[in-house]
Amino acid sequence: MTLEAFFAQHPRAALGFSGGVDSAYLLYAARQHGCQVGAYFIKTPFQPQFELEDARRLAADLGVRLQVLAFDVLTLDEVAANGPRRCYYCKRALFGLLARHARQDGYPVLLDGTNASDDAADRPGMQALKELEVLSPLRLCGLTKDEIRRRSREAGLFTWDKPAYACLATRIPTGTPIAAGDLERVERGENALFALGFSDFRIRLYHGAARIQLTETDFARLPQARARVEAALRPDFEEVLLDLKVRP
Repeated sequence: MTLEAFFAQHPRAALGFSGGVDSAYLLYAARQHGCQVGAYFIKTPFQPQFELEDARRLAADLGVRLQVLAFDVLTLDEVAANGPRRCYYCKRALFGLLARHARQDGYPVLLDGTNASDDAADRPGMQALKELEVLSPLRLCGLTKDEIRRRSREAGLFTWDKPAYACLATRIPTGTPIAAGDLERVERGENALFALGFSDFRIRLYHGAARIQLTETDFARLPQARARVEAALRPDFEEVLLDLKVRP
């Protein structure tokens, strides 16, 4: 199936829009193929502010009205406890909220940006999407991450080379309860690294310390920036550690 054929079958739909590469291209494709698409960004403590800003920018570029729904997902015990199925409970709650708003706005179909490169067996959130009958056009049409980036670049979308960015909850070790303050510390720390020119990394909490994971490119930059990185993170973390395993 092609995206053109998909949107011919589903001419009116609501999209859970994160501002990332995949959902950005899906929003663009929906517009290109004549779909009356509603874009919804659900702002929780797990989403950094820059993701919302990117979502607003892309929606404005495409002439799509973006609705921002605020939800404190940490009020859900199953999510805050951060067990191995945290993502299931979180996704179930967020897309349940989206479904209610979409129905009120007259959208009969829910979409998300899951692509053909995503491993369904390794993502508990996929079960929640299936239960809520959320459709994933990029996955259904066999579009991989590389293909989506290529098409996004050809379309002139600024998101085409945006690094993948998992939600802030993934920075907290599974089994460690999630506190809003820890998420805020991680977000400040990652913003500081962005400001220093790093582009694709993670700061993970490790017994109160910041454990930095870098890609090969950013790893090579670290020796010259080490003192600045440490100084930038010290206000929020007792220790700053470097993970010697390079991020893929």
